[in-house]
Amino acid sequence: MAHTAAYRVKKGLGSFGFYLLLALVLVPFVFVFYYMVTTSLKSPADLVAKDFVWVFQPTLDNYEQVFEQTDFLQFALNSMLVGLGSVLVALVLGLPAAYAIARYKAPKIALLVLSSRITPGITFLIPLFIIFSQLKWIDTYQALIIAHLLVTLPMVTWLMIGFFEDIPQEIIDSARVDGASATRTFLEVVLPLTRGGIAAASILAFIFSWNHFMFSVVLAGRMTRTLPVAVFEFMSYGQINWGAIAAAATVMTIPVVIMALFVQRNIVQGLAGGAVKG
Repeated sequence: MAHTAAYRVKKGLGSFGFYLLLALVLVPFVFVFYYMVTTSLKSPADLVAKDFVWVFQPTLDNYEQVFEQTDFLQFALNSMLVGLGSVLVALVLGLPAAYAIARYKAPKIALLVLSSRITPGITFLIPLFIIFSQLKWIDTYQALIIAHLLVTLPMVTWLMIGFFEDIPQEIIDSARVDGASATRTFLEVVLPLTRGGIAAASILAFIFSWNHFMFSVVLAGRMTRTLPVAVFEFMSYGQINWGAIAAAATVMTIPVVIMALFVQRNIVQGLAGGAVKG
């Protein structure tokens, strides 16, 4: 009985410590999201008040301002097209690359992929601007899609290496023995086993593209600007419209939050699907 009681106490303390740590991590993020949403619902008088206003009369004026003063829906469509385009190209290029790295054990190439992901985007911005200017591609979707590949392609490649490594070698060898070519094995055996990982990598890459700001500011024009630029347009040298910025950021964040919840489920499914050991 004493041993059982001690075990329960130890287990309870462990659970308490886990939830305390979880609260310490989540509270700052939840508060930031709460602050953004409440700011988007406040009137200008509440926003400029000396002290933080906890109780206020909600208003949708900031959201009306966002949709009336900017081409917000066009920016959203641009973000969608650029994000989907860059993710699609990243999948076409990144999946074979990740499979080759995992299949032939090439850690140096994997590190090269990771280094391209952590290199500041400003490093590539000026060369891309010069190249696209020569091609007359400034303010075009193809320029933004290619630029966003610097974000999505390393993300897809790096994440998928682990999923491909989890596939038992016996499954691949069995397909080859049955007469399947390397390409057919990859398309009909490997990819179906990692569809959960592909979904997770795709959505994560899309989220990073959706949130990316720098390339759109320089490479896009009025017709191809993405959502982060819509938020930026409410900032000027004379004033900063915090209410409109918060409203635009809230609308921009909603799809990301939904996708993040979807990613969590697919990552678990992908890990389970890729861990079928023979």
